[in-house]
Amino acid sequence: MVYVPGGVVHVGSTRGGPDERPVFAARVRPFFLDRRLVAVAQFRRFVESTHYVTDAERFGDAGVMDPDTGEWVLVSGATWHHPLGPGTPPAPDDHPVTQVSWRDAAAYARWAGRRLPTEVEWEHAARGAVDSRAPYAWGDRLVVAGRYMANTGELAATRDTVHMGEPDPARRAARQHPSADDGHLMTSPVGAYGETRLRLSDMGGNVWEWTDSWYRPYADRDAPYVPTPASERVQRGGSFLCSTDFCHGYRVSARSHATPETASFHVGFRTAADVPEPGDHR
Repeated sequence: MVYVPGGVVHVGSTRGGPDERPVFAARVRPFFLDRRLVAVAQFRRFVESTHYVTDAERFGDAGVMDPDTGEWVLVSGATWHHPLGPGTPPAPDDHPVTQVSWRDAAAYARWAGRRLPTEVEWEHAARGAVDSRAPYAWGDRLVVAGRYMANTGELAATRDTVHMGEPDPARRAARQHPSADDGHLMTSPVGAYGETRLRLSDMGGNVWEWTDSWYRPYADRDAPYVPTPASERVQRGGSFLCSTDFCHGYRVSARSHATPETASFHVGFRTAADVPEPGDHR
């Protein structure tokens, strides 16, 4: 883990989506954050030690995007060790674990003696703990000196896509084919794209990351909140599916969300921990 200094961060963006506004200032206490996403091998040690059964394993299916239609489907037998389903290659040990729900991620964090970061902590860390206003955790551009800084879903448009001028982003994405210009079509090994100034990797792209925060409008952040069965948890960081003309989710201010039991092939997590108070000898 790395130490993330405390400070004031301005959360959100005036140039992002509606759920990224209004921008607000928050004071963050120092904390520790995993340098890297939790990898498949790490999650396997947790499962073998505790005999834990994930939500996807209990339900019998999990979410995968159909590359031909651009639509999400529930694939029977898709789990953390075979994210695309039975009969497909197993997830490599050094790739981020996916097909884990928020409840699975929280269980792992408890086992490790840690917790999930809040979305404010996550954005503070992504902004380098200095309230950087760069759009990405690494700076201003996705490609620097010909090198991709993250594993994202850059899409190569077909002639039909250009000709049709499809206005619907989801349909437009379905009429495009993925490019491996950044080196990977799907997940990549954790840490493969370098580190930020705080020595954090994959703070944009690869997989979305669960946070401990409930998803709600920033305008309501100080209002009392009672979760319901339909309430969702915030995800941060974007994934290998995100592109500038689809969701642009690898920006530091971008948000996604899902219910706590949802598992998908492009969502993982990292853990956080509190900095002990003076005199705390835990």
